[in-house]
Amino acid sequence: MTISFEIPGGLERDLSLAPSALSAAAKEGFLIHLYRSGLLSIGQIAQALGLETRHQAEVWLGERGVEWNYGVDELDLDRRTLDEFLGTEA
Repeated sequence: MTISFEIPGGLERDLSLAPSALSAAAKEGFLIHLYRSGLLSIGQIAQALGLETRHQAEVWLGERGVEWNYGVDELDLDRRTLDEFLGTEA
């Protein structure tokens, strides 16, 4: 999918970035916004960026100062999964 939008020419000159750099920055900003909004998962971020692993997406987000969407529900699920894996279910 291609998404495009116009920015004023003066702003483009002020940014003094090549069109490909502007496009990459816009894509990254858009993906970060969607992730923070809860519309994309870390796995989907990895897929959108062509990364091989979820861990690479976690690193990518961290390098950009983005906190993970990880709450109590995810923690409980991870605990249950670990208990099942270790055979230590309560």
